[in-house]
Amino acid sequence: MIEADIEIRRLDPNEVDIFRTIRLAALEAEPSSFASSSEDWQAFSEELWAQILTESPVIVAFRHGKPVGMMGLMKQKPGKTSHRAFLIMVYVDEENRGTGIATRLLKAVEKLAVDSGIIQLELDVSVENVPAIRFYRREGYAQIGRIPAGFLEEGKEVDLLLMARRMESP
Repeated sequence: MIEADIEIRRLDPNEVDIFRTIRLAALEAEPSSFASSSEDWQAFSEELWAQILTESPVIVAFRHGKPVGMMGLMKQKPGKTSHRAFLIMVYVDEENRGTGIATRLLKAVEKLAVDSGIIQLELDVSVENVPAIRFYRREGYAQIGRIPAGFLEEGKEVDLLLMARRMESP
């Protein structure tokens, strides 16, 4: 893959169409990887899509102008936990996995986190998603806990691993 083919950038709140396209693609392609469903998100109003982009920054990877991956950052509310944030909506389409796009997205989210004063980035991942767990470990994330039956997938209880990484100062 040629590096010039890929653009990684934060979506602006007025780019709801791009956000909707990649988020619904993620939920439809990998329904067992997310606690939300495509049906849930399809029912969202335009205003709610824009509100999510305003409250939780979303970084998208574009290949030849087409969105192919995304990661979001959900910051804790002001207070004693405001130094923490959660990595959300992680997705790279199947065709672009193994190309380095996930690492580039993660580095962009981590930079955004550090620039926002975040010193600890956390995430959860299905225990069944072994490739994702390996990726996070390779990127310096350590398991800090486990949520039994973190979500239900078609009536099946799925445990979630909690992982975290301390961020370095800019």
